[in-house]
Amino acid sequence: MPATSSPLLRRGLAVALALPLLALAACGYGSQAQDAGSHQKAAAGAGKTDGLDSVRIGYFGNLTHATALVGVEKGFFQKALGATRARYQVFNAGPSEIEALNSNSIDIGWIGPSPAINGYTKSGGRSLRIIGGSASGGVKLVVNPEKIKSLKDVRGKRIATPQLGNTQDVAFLNWIAEQGWKVDAFSGKGDVSVVRTDNKIVPDAYRSGSVDGAWVPEPTASKLVAEGARVLLDESSLWPDKKFVITNIIVSQKFLEEHPKAVEAVLRASVETNRWINAHPDEAKAAANRRLRTDSGKALPANVLDPAWTSLRITDDPLVSTLDTQARHAVRAGLLRSPRLDGIYDLTLLNKVLQAEGEPTVGDAGLGVKQSS
Repeated sequence: MPATSSPLLRRGLAVALALPLLALAACGYGSQAQDAGSHQKAAAGAGKTDGLDSVRIGYFGNLTHATALVGVEKGFFQKALGATRARYQVFNAGPSEIEALNSNSIDIGWIGPSPAINGYTKSGGRSLRIIGGSASGGVKLVVNPEKIKSLKDVRGKRIATPQLGNTQDVAFLNWIAEQGWKVDAFSGKGDVSVVRTDNKIVPDAYRSGSVDGAWVPEPTASKLVAEGARVLLDESSLWPDKKFVITNIIVSQKFLEEHPKAVEAVLRASVETNRWINAHPDEAKAAANRRLRTDSGKALPANVLDPAWTSLRITDDPLVSTLDTQARHAVRAGLLRSPRLDGIYDLTLLNKVLQAEGEPTVGDAGLGVKQSS
C-alpha cells in the first residue's frame, strides 16, 4: 500500500526531469504527428463527441506505445470520435508529455509509469489520472558479450539507462541494490556506473565502447543486439507472471471531468485496438512500423522489429500492483519520497467499456479515486 507522508520529489530528480523540457522548448512540447494520413477524416454526418472539435492525443514513437501507434495508423481513434477530429503529438520524453498535459496542450496520452507517478505526486494529486493499460514487458539488459558474460560481471561496468529517474533507470537501480551493490542514484557512480543516455544515442555509445551495455526498452534493446550485443536479462523475468506495466493511458483531470464521453470514446478505441493487435499480430506489427516511419521518417528493419515486437504484451489491464511496486523501488533508490498514490487511477470508464464488450473488468488495488455515493 502507498505510504502516507506528503508527495515530495527529491530536488535532484526535479532538476533532472526539467532538463528535457529545455531541450524541447524551441520546438514545443512534442512534434506534431502527421494526421495519420490525409485519408483519415472526421466521420461525415457523425455528431461531435461531447461537442468537441478535436481531442489531442500524445504518445511516443516507440514500440512500447504500440496501442497508440496502431490505433493512429488504423484509424481506430478517429472512428470512435466520429466528427470530433483526433489530433496527435509525438513525444521523446515523459516529462515533456506531462508538461504538455499540465499546460492543456494535450488531453490524453500514452506514457510510462514513472512519469505518471512523478506528474501526479508533483501536482499533489491534481494533474492527471491513469485511466487504462496498454503494454507490459519490452525491457531488457543487453550487454557486450566480450566484456560481460554473466550477471555478476555487470559490477564495475558502464551501463546505460535512458534518463535519471525514468522507468528503466529506477528498475536498474533497484536490481543493482538487490545484488548488494552500491550506487549513488543521482551521480550514477558506484559499484556500477549508470550512464544516463538518450535511447537514440545508446547504439552509438555502445558501438564506440562508451558503455558496456544498457537497461533499455524496445526497440533500443534489439537495435543493440543487431550491433552484436546479447540479452543478459529480460526484466519480465523479475516480475510475478512476467507482467509489469511499461505503458499506461493518462488524462488530465479537468478533461476527464468535463468530457467523459470523449474519454470513453478513446478508451473504447484503445480496447478495440488492443483486441485487433492480439488477433492480428503480424498485421499489427506492420501497422506500427508504418506509423513509426511516418512519424520519424524511418521504419525499423526486420532484425530489430521482429524480436522487439515479440517481447511486448498488449493489455487493457493497467497492472496496478506493479506500478505501486515501481514507486516503492524509486523510494528505495532515494529518487522519490513516500508518494501518496491513492486516487491516481480512475478505471470507471475503462470498466464500462470492458463490460460492454463482455470482457473482464480490472481492479485498482485501492489506488482508485474515491467515488461519491
